[in-house]
Amino acid sequence: ALEAFGPSGLTVTDRLCLDAGASTGGFTDVLLRAGASHVIAVDVGYGQLRWELQQDPRVTVMDRTNVRSLKPVDLEYRPQLIVADLSFISLTLVLPALCACAATDADQVLLVKPQFEVGRGEVGSGVVTDLGLRAKAITDVAAAAAELGWGSVGLCASPLPGPKGNVEFILWLRPGGLTVPTERIESVVSQGSPWVRD
Repeated sequence: ALEAFGPSGLTVTDRLCLDAGASTGGFTDVLLRAGASHVIAVDVGYGQLRWELQQDPRVTVMDRTNVRSLKPVDLEYRPQLIVADLSFISLTLVLPALCACAATDADQVLLVKPQFEVGRGEVGSGVVTDLGLRAKAITDVAAAAAELGWGSVGLCASPLPGPKGNVEFILWLRPGGLTVPTERIESVVSQGSPWVRD
């Protein structure tokens, strides 16, 4: 995701970051390797972050923390870059907290997982195969962000499949701006071609 949007202006170097849903630290590690100055690794679980990341002075571990209830006062800084890889909850429910905590010039890179956005009744065996439902998941998250004052500036399909082969998407947000044009969402979902706002 960071590589896909890098040429379009998404930067990591020297930025203060937050990894929402850090788990074992995949995104945290990527951020540090890309030059992040510090990462707050937040997860509702406990002790999952890889040991070497727990010991890294550039990492602050916030275990047993529900991202949905995060407040700026809980954090040692307002993050300039937020990444989110969350499961079993819709991004529309956590965006208010993430947006409230973010720095005024922040970027957010969110992993949109249709299986957690479209509702249990639409998932069936756990895999969202309907292209219309995948598009709706992205549309709903982008619309929720827009209502909070965050515009969509990039969208691409995740290069890695989710559980059970679910196709997931990476949405890049910035303060202000517009949501993703419907035709662009449909193009990304059906053809996999990434979109970045001009």
